[in-house]
Amino acid sequence: MTHAPTATDAAPRRGMTLERWHDITYWPLIVASLLFIVAYSWQVIADLQGTAYLVARLVMGITWLVFVVDYLVRLSIAKPRGVWFRRHIFDLLVVSVPALRPLRLLRALTLLHVLQRTAGTALRSRIAIYGIGAAAVLIWIAALAVLESERGAPGANIENFGDAVWWAFVTITTVGYGDFYPVTGWGRFVAVLLMIGGVAVVGVVTATLASWVLERAAQGHEDQEPATRAQFRIIAEKIDELRGAPPGSTPADDEGPVPNGPTPRTS
Repeated sequence: MTHAPTATDAAPRRGMTLERWHDITYWPLIVASLLFIVAYSWQVIADLQGTAYLVARLVMGITWLVFVVDYLVRLSIAKPRGVWFRRHIFDLLVVSVPALRPLRLLRALTLLHVLQRTAGTALRSRIAIYGIGAAAVLIWIAALAVLESERGAPGANIENFGDAVWWAFVTITTVGYGDFYPVTGWGRFVAVLLMIGGVAVVGVVTATLASWVLERAAQGHEDQEPATRAQFRIIAEKIDELRGAPPGSTPADDEGPVPNGPTPRTS
């Protein structure tokens, strides 16, 4: 005997989903990332002490708590959790490594719809925005991290924010003039991460620029572009429609069976 669905039965269907949680937390996480980078910059550049230092650390701690709650909630509602966990290692790194939290700001940059007249242009615009934004964030965060670790260390030569930014610029481009360099273990670790990130960012931006140049060079020469299998399939279906044959059939199917022997001659 069946019973009518009740509010209790319908509750699970109206439960929280990853999509709904993403919509709810999108801007709060962006604001949390911005607050973190402001508080961290204030702490390092101003070399805060006393109460001001505690205030900056409190703001950074609150933003960390926001990211932890977001990660745990998404992990709890993900189905299946194991697959979601493997596909979102970066989110775990954002929670574990404070310096990665400002990278969340890159999501807001994708709201810019610049030069998105075609699908290819839209993709390249998004990649370029991510690449340039990632480079800027990496330079800023690396400069703060290396200055925090190097300032006051024995033998250190990076003692102010200007020198730290200059060092980050030449390091992310893998130029490395050698006029400034980290001497502490943490500073060198930051340098290694920055060099790896720099190679990746420069490669992505270069590939995007090359793709744009090739597209511009190919304009007006569409007849010389090779056809794809999908285009051939569309043409074949159009021919089948004109012939009145079912899609995918061959001419032999429409002409009937082919006789096995020679056609008898009539006198």
